[in-house]
Amino acid sequence: MEKIILKPKAVGEPIGAYSHAFKFTARQWIAVAGQVGLDGQGRLAGPDIKTQTRQAFENVRAVLEAGGATFANVVKFMTFLRNEADIPGFMEARNELFPRYFPDKAYPPNTLLVVKRLVRDELLVEIEALAALD
Repeated sequence: MEKIILKPKAVGEPIGAYSHAFKFTARQWIAVAGQVGLDGQGRLAGPDIKTQTRQAFENVRAVLEAGGATFANVVKFMTFLRNEADIPGFMEARNELFPRYFPDKAYPPNTLLVVKRLVRDELLVEIEALAALD
């Protein structure tokens, strides 16, 4: 699958580790439901945003692999945080992970929303992904 990163000058540079848009063609899609900071046994990975973010991205990776994909196939993320104060911690964890997940620095578009609550009170982050395959 060929991905073209769109960099429209009218909207300026992204303010984080993401691209404004990708242009691509795909024959198959993987829609990854929101992944949270729970491990494979359903236990909370940790009480803090960085630990939960790392676990949520690892869960996304596991789902992608189950569908025959990798992070290279991801064309969009949507991230939900419960607390505005967690944005810096989320971005720090993401900035630690993304060079490994995206060595070419072709970071997928990402929408980040702060919401009142997630499905369980102790959860601080939820990450959805959309992946495209040839």
